[in-house]
Amino acid sequence: MSELTLGRLAEESWGRFDDFDAVYYEGVWHRGHALAERARKVCGGLAEAGVRPGDRVVVMMANSPEVGLIYQAIWAAGAVVTPVVFLVGAEELRHILVDSGATAVVTSPELVETVRATDVQVPIFVDTEELERAAERGPVERDATDLAALMYTGGTTGLAKGVMLSHRGLWQVAKDAYEMSHQEGKNRAIVPVPLSHAYGLILTVAGMHATEPQQAVLMRWFDPKAFLELSAAQRAQFGAVVPAMLQMLLAEPLESHPLPDLAFLTCGAAPLGRETLEEFERRMPGVQILEGYGMTETSAVTTFNPPGRRRIGSVGLPLPGYTITIRDSSGDKAEPGDVGEICVSGDSLMLGYWGEQATDSADTALTGDELRTGDLGCVDDDGYLYVVDRKKDLIIRGGFNVFPRDVEDALNEHPDVVISGVVGRPDPRVGEEVVAFVQLKPGATVTADELMTWARDRVGRVKYPREVMFVDSIPVTSVLKLDRKALRSRLG
Repeated sequence: MSELTLGRLAEESWGRFDDFDAVYYEGVWHRGHALAERARKVCGGLAEAGVRPGDRVVVMMANSPEVGLIYQAIWAAGAVVTPVVFLVGAEELRHILVDSGATAVVTSPELVETVRATDVQVPIFVDTEELERAAERGPVERDATDLAALMYTGGTTGLAKGVMLSHRGLWQVAKDAYEMSHQEGKNRAIVPVPLSHAYGLILTVAGMHATEPQQAVLMRWFDPKAFLELSAAQRAQFGAVVPAMLQMLLAEPLESHPLPDLAFLTCGAAPLGRETLEEFERRMPGVQILEGYGMTETSAVTTFNPPGRRRIGSVGLPLPGYTITIRDSSGDKAEPGDVGEICVSGDSLMLGYWGEQATDSADTALTGDELRTGDLGCVDDDGYLYVVDRKKDLIIRGGFNVFPRDVEDALNEHPDVVISGVVGRPDPRVGEEVVAFVQLKPGATVTADELMTWARDRVGRVKYPREVMFVDSIPVTSVLKLDRKALRSRLG
């Protein structure tokens, strides 16, 4: 059996340490060896239910200890983990079930009706009780190049696409990410990110590479008050967040929630404004934000800021197995400091998109051994990557490039602003006009004209928004990314 398969990795990780408290969830600690025993039983239950190597098994659950052991059981059975964020509706779930050809669904009691509403005839397992009645079973033989996970993107430009990730890709990226981020003695993590997202999935696999016992304080879903209370009560030493979570935390009285044990938070999945990072670290002394960058197509992580070597504003250095190349509009390699499309090469890239419908993606594409990410950025002389914006979100106003993130960062610096989102409105005179949607803090008095002046003073006369629209909340996707598609739909 190849050593680079996730079923084998899970089996090895269970025997690496003596039994210990591994996962804290809703008031209960779950022991590592008990979770391992349950995973082996679920593996046996899947096999008895007819799940065979290569079959796709959809897992649609909110965070719980069962999610991780189900993933491990699916991999041990030789099948393919197909995670689905629990917030999706029946229509999107139907597409995923049909497109993937799923042979089974594992879900939670509160989500069963959504699964049934798809009208797709597929076996449904509620939690793991039925599957755990089987005898324990160890991992079947698989190859490192076999499909391990089929992860559907958010579908912001149409139907969600299935990204095919191999055992070797996930195994290697998780190992590299663990080694770049691990700080000896820091072994208790607060985990509020969804395990059904690529970010959460790679955290699960990275934990299987641990060189000392790792403890996860798992949240069903993110809530800022609960995050602070749980981190304090369970003395979390590090954690994983996305930028929207940090912005929500900044709206809380952080000074009333000291977290002396918390050393660092890794942050990814979306761009992080420098002002957000600096304000959080100022108000939460002792906690360092370590940014990373990746996408589902790169097995979740591409670059990371190593502890002790971070550069604020950068998303870090490439993982050892990846090479970053910045290409200009002609496809030629750009010089350090020049902005172009971020392209990634390495052995851990996706195998491709599932099915023919997704092979001609205009935003992200695999050409030979290089992935065109659709993101714009640059590298400095030392190889640190800086992400500027998403290529498709670029606004061209009067022939000048306007990166929405630059305008958002400027607006978010205003003391009355919680968060903003910037998009382009078609305009017959200048091509596209810059429009900003802004969520204000309670009691804020700033006007739209004042915000336009504020932004003009910071980004210049070309880039500042000519229209500011106040909203009760800025829309985000199910994984808390800014939803610019939803903002564009409000332009009318």
